[in-house]
Amino acid sequence: MSNDQPPQAAAPPVAGGDAPDARQLRAILIAVSTALMAVIASVSGLNVAQPHMAVEFDASQTTVLWIINVYTLALAALLLPLGAVGDRLGRKPMLVAGLVVFAAAGVAAALAPSAAVMIGARVAAGISAAMIMPITLAVITSTFPEEERGKAIGVWTGVAGGGGILGMFLSALLVDVADWRWLFALPVVLAAAALAMALASVPNSRERSARPFDTVGALVSTAAVTGLIFVLQEGPERGWTDPVTLAGLAAGVAAAVVFVVWELRRRDAALLDVRLFRERGLAGGSVTLLVVFGVQAGIAVVLFPFFQAVLGWSGLLSTAAMMPMAVMMMVTSGLAPRSAARIGARATMAVGVALSTLGLALMALLVSVDGGYLSILPGMLAMGVGMGLAMTPSTEAITGSLPRAGQGLASALNDVTREFGTALGVALLGALLATGYRGAVDGRLDGIPEGAADTAREGIANAVEAAPRAGDRAQDLVHAAQQSFVEGWQQSLWAGAAVMAALLVYLLARGPKTTGPGPDPAAPDHEPGSPDTVPAR
Repeated sequence: MSNDQPPQAAAPPVAGGDAPDARQLRAILIAVSTALMAVIASVSGLNVAQPHMAVEFDASQTTVLWIINVYTLALAALLLPLGAVGDRLGRKPMLVAGLVVFAAAGVAAALAPSAAVMIGARVAAGISAAMIMPITLAVITSTFPEEERGKAIGVWTGVAGGGGILGMFLSALLVDVADWRWLFALPVVLAAAALAMALASVPNSRERSARPFDTVGALVSTAAVTGLIFVLQEGPERGWTDPVTLAGLAAGVAAAVVFVVWELRRRDAALLDVRLFRERGLAGGSVTLLVVFGVQAGIAVVLFPFFQAVLGWSGLLSTAAMMPMAVMMMVTSGLAPRSAARIGARATMAVGVALSTLGLALMALLVSVDGGYLSILPGMLAMGVGMGLAMTPSTEAITGSLPRAGQGLASALNDVTREFGTALGVALLGALLATGYRGAVDGRLDGIPEGAADTAREGIANAVEAAPRAGDRAQDLVHAAQQSFVEGWQQSLWAGAAVMAALLVYLLARGPKTTGPGPDPAAPDHEPGSPDTVPAR
């Protein structure tokens, strides 16, 4: 299969038979971006309410984490099958149905009287989010003309990349000024606004295919993603050698192997033609998003304890401190298509990854307890710029590698890659931070009372809480924990920088050459001149 990809054809007409004008395209972009923001805000928003949920529901930390993680688990597990279903049934009906269920689930969660009801509402929200998220990008790729598509994808990736931090900031603000249950007001309002705009402006398109839906592939892919995401979420809590963790890993890997074998047998009738990963665009874009989102999520894990436990900031202020990186990411995501058109997708992605690597190195070199926020701000800004430049051409490379008829599936693959990267980055960089902290703090606890020292070994937040029990050594204990945290922080950042450097080498050697689409394997089954997407009747 060739590594070069032919130019993408102009977008087919949408509902009504006429191509949308600039005003309509702007309305479509606002609608799908608002829908995406609702989904992304719900991923991270509840993190700021963990103590409140534990108290109100009288719930354990494990239960609270399930309330947060079950949304991501349901979302990731169903992205591929529901993205493919949206291609066949119609993207607008899938988007509208998803928004309705999502808003209803948000209301149910806000009123939940128990942890069990809350978990059920979060599962429903995750399922509906899997209906929404791939369709938002598929609407862009199947509606926007080629000359406008890159800019629109840039806006989409900016929202996907920076939206989580923005959502967390707004959620923290609501917790501070109102009640934690008002956290759900933000995604519900966004979903309602997106629903109104989608009904008015989003055209419908769907796949014309005589092939039966790959039900087996859909079920096996769901099992594979569920098992692997479960392991990444539960491993840090249960332990990587816990029987439940190992069972989840075995189930996920086995299902993934079965999925690949089955899809190779199905070939052109497969849910996802895995042969397409031979293409530079699909492989390079997927690997880049996996690493970039993994490092971004992992950095967030180490940033918040630094702000709160080392600098002593509130949750709201800590979230606000992340905003410069999010803003730079969102701005440069919009500028990335212009750079890709000028110097090429691979060069733009390489520059972005290089800047992200530089940002990680700057934070690792400059961070200090005394230097505070200013010691890490240059690295955060460099990371924001770099990730924004890398994300948009990576997304275009993925969506451009699959035929237009399968853009819901292409978008879902893009989203699954992001979710895997996020879970992987949180698990690995978080584990490195914890290991580095424990290794560094042991040598700094001489003279600290035994009970307080044992508590301090569990983490920096535990050390701060135990400090009053250390008597006149309280300040020494806090200072030891802070210095040890910074050392653990540096280890995790250098590990992230090494992974990003390896990604840079890979991109320079095997990065996508263009962002156009690959050959359409469905084309032979179409009548000459028939479009891959057709208006709804």
